[in-house]
Amino acid sequence: MSKVIMGIQVKERMQDALKLQSILSDYGCSINTRVGLHMATPDACSPSGLILLEFVDGSESEIAKFEKELDALGGIIAKKMIFD
Repeated sequence: MSKVIMGIQVKERMQDALKLQSILSDYGCSINTRVGLHMATPDACSPSGLILLEFVDGSESEIAKFEKELDALGGIIAKKMIFD
């Protein structure tokens, strides 16, 4: 079984957050670990961010479907690493 790690760059967090959260929830049983990163200060929060995902299983078809849904959002860039 392959280990798949994916990085998702979110260019406009406030614009894409609800749609992205819905997609992540739909695939929640396939995601083992999720870490969200963005710059924040007491006065402001960055409009962009990065999400790191570790998938439970490396099913190519499931991940391809997930990537297709992310691509449809437009303001998202997803890159994956596959470890065999």
